[in-house]
Amino acid sequence: MSTHATRRNLVEQEAERFKPPVFRPRRSRWDDLLAAGRRFLDLQAGSAWRDMRVELSKASGIVLDVGCGAQVFRSLLPPAARYRGIDTRDALDRFGYAVPDTEYFEGTDWNVPPESVDVVLCTEVLEHIETPAPFVDNLFRCLRPGGRLVITVPFAARWHFVPYDYWRYTPSSLDLLLRQAGFRDVRVTARGNPVTVACYKAMALCLIPLMGEGGHPARRLLGAALLPLLGGLAVIGTLSLRSDWGEDCLGYTVTARRPDAGS
Repeated sequence: MSTHATRRNLVEQEAERFKPPVFRPRRSRWDDLLAAGRRFLDLQAGSAWRDMRVELSKASGIVLDVGCGAQVFRSLLPPAARYRGIDTRDALDRFGYAVPDTEYFEGTDWNVPPESVDVVLCTEVLEHIETPAPFVDNLFRCLRPGGRLVITVPFAARWHFVPYDYWRYTPSSLDLLLRQAGFRDVRVTARGNPVTVACYKAMALCLIPLMGEGGHPARRLLGAALLPLLGGLAVIGTLSLRSDWGEDCLGYTVTARRPDAGS
């Protein structure tokens, strides 16, 4: 029988068995198709894309993508917007991301002048920041007065990119964190609902037999047999994103504003 004394001490775990697949930098139509397939099978990624397609359609001026990874949302920007992607130098080793025109920084030195950008984008990053308050202060510092912040964070997500996954935020903690940094007009919306979460977790179970190298042939056969179920769950989960009910969700999309000068 499993007891507290016999279960694994997760503090000693240095990596997960199955790392999340990283997005490929967008270089060809094939990369677009792979990304679309990933968004269909990964409801976290698909729901974030849905929201970013709306939020970034009205972006203008300089858009700073903090923790930009593979720059997956860059293609959603209008032609008039100017994109700048920055990420930590550890992004390649920790998360497997490297894009030629990304500006890499160390520590808190982002090399971004104060009040120099119109929109700050920060997607699925905040949960990986050890000390979030100074990080959010830096987001505020970069924005011009009246500038807009757009964030996404996961909620119903497994411990990923171990050990660099530190936090799960609630609407209350997000509102508190942003207001303490000086942001106003904080808006937090849920991505998905209990049905979406149930589909997401069931899909993860279906994918386990297909992940990893090697394995018994029976495992691969089981994985192939589960593919129709996986597709059905993906369809139901995607359709469920149209409904806004319940407090259990995949994650949150957050918008906020730096106050105008003098306000």
